[in-house]
Amino acid sequence: MTLLRNIGLIVATAAQHLDDDPVLLLLQISRRLPARIVQPVAGIVRRAALGPLAAALSAHIQGDGAKRSAILDEALRGGITGAAAAHLADVCLAANDHQRADMLLERAGAAPGTRARRRWYDGDMTGAVAELTSAGLHRKARRLESELRVFRGWTPTLDPVQGYEPQAQTVLHVLTNSLPHTGSGYAQRSHSILKAQHELGWKLHAATRLGYPVQVGKLFAEDTDVLDGVAYHRLIPTRMPPGFDQRLQAQAEALLELALRVRPAVLHTTTHFVNGLVTRAVADSLGIPWVYEVRGQLADTWASTRDDAAKSSERYKLFTECEAAVTRSAALVVTLGEAMRQQILDAGTVLGEVLLCPNAVGDEFLDEPIGSHAARSRLGLPSGGVFVGTVSSLVEYEGLDVLLQAISLLAEERPKVRCLIVGDGVARSALEQLARELGIAAQVIFTGRVPREQAHLYHQALDIFVVPRRDLAVTRTVTPLKPVEAMASARPVVASDLPALKEILENSVTGILVVPDDAEALADALRGLMDEDGVRATAVALGTAGRQLVLTERTWAGNARALVSAYNDLSLAG
Repeated sequence: MTLLRNIGLIVATAAQHLDDDPVLLLLQISRRLPARIVQPVAGIVRRAALGPLAAALSAHIQGDGAKRSAILDEALRGGITGAAAAHLADVCLAANDHQRADMLLERAGAAPGTRARRRWYDGDMTGAVAELTSAGLHRKARRLESELRVFRGWTPTLDPVQGYEPQAQTVLHVLTNSLPHTGSGYAQRSHSILKAQHELGWKLHAATRLGYPVQVGKLFAEDTDVLDGVAYHRLIPTRMPPGFDQRLQAQAEALLELALRVRPAVLHTTTHFVNGLVTRAVADSLGIPWVYEVRGQLADTWASTRDDAAKSSERYKLFTECEAAVTRSAALVVTLGEAMRQQILDAGTVLGEVLLCPNAVGDEFLDEPIGSHAARSRLGLPSGGVFVGTVSSLVEYEGLDVLLQAISLLAEERPKVRCLIVGDGVARSALEQLARELGIAAQVIFTGRVPREQAHLYHQALDIFVVPRRDLAVTRTVTPLKPVEAMASARPVVASDLPALKEILENSVTGILVVPDDAEALADALRGLMDEDGVRATAVALGTAGRQLVLTERTWAGNARALVSAYNDLSLAG
């Protein structure tokens, strides 16, 4: 029955996406499939002369932005019009190429669906709804309108539970996603916190968002996964409600039902605000405290892929207001970095202190690290040479194109340099294409997603760890996890000189800070850490100092003790 339910949910979800935005559906499917299958198929489609849409979409999937732009420009010169122009505009929106999208929309005629998506892309939520309504596309308009209602202040409602008796030292975490189905930094941080709390004797439960992980293609997902003593409960309906507000109401009801079974004394959730809306409703119904963990400002993450006008948009304004309202209503606010804590305090959304729970390490990262050559041998990588690289989600704001450009500047003078990029994400194809264009493809290894139990070995396989993040609002405040793990691995870290990264690294003491978005500055810093055959003593000293700092100040066990102490204080106050 579980499998049949999951199949039905996937089919229904795919059908809705096909109706809403078929181009986006194809892109999402391509990201779920292995790159070794997707890339050759995209190449075949691109060469098959199936028309500009297939060619442009395939080029985008392959990460070849120059080829995609050339195909679009040729279509514009050729006088493309009507539905074909509208579909190409959708490809442009997926590629954040709003200028060509607008040129294509001028040729597209009515195209209300694409025009609504263009407004939605800009953050004009009301305009997108109006576009669909005026065209008589009422079902699609209702779906967007339901999300707009949430951004305008709608919240789930639940009746109070009379006589609720919580179990002591029991916490229910409400998460967007989790291990083992998602291997992101978000999921890794969540599991590390939960596991450390479990090891302190607390009863740990977690619930993921409604429909996850089936909606991201995990056909054989069960209702519960247990990892390291932590129970991850899946709230999987037979069919998703049609509206965003209805889905959140259904999630709140399912979460309340789960809470009545596991009987938590406290609820703990993370950004963004919709998790807070659901968690707050359940906590109010049970009469127990709830904690809001601010892991980033997702409005800034959304704006980071758009031009400066995005921060004046309706979506950005409503998004930040909703975040502030949810933050203000939590019994305790937790965050992961000093820059973010100060931002929360400066905004005036909390009256008291904000608990700092920084990114940290545990398990294998606490063990004495092995040498880079030995780690590479265990992983089947070439043991020789100097390996420079990163372990990261492959997204645009990580600035990994700057890393590749720096490697290309070093390649001729340092032929033994290799670049190792561990992880996956929407930018992978474009990065692989850039490596080919720079002539360094033979020196760059893209591993894709790696098994969790080998993550520490990939950190140790590097001689120098690089965090070349771009200078954006989101990167100035959010402190990433992976460089902390690299420091625990006693590897020197070279990072962009940004406030959130300066919290982790002290320049020339535990790492090297460089000007963001500057390949030459990054290449100079890397050059200064290398000799002819490996890394200099300076680099080794940086790695040693970094490991000592992390083991002293940044462990998940220490974070867990601070959190459970705060939980106890909340329970006593209640």
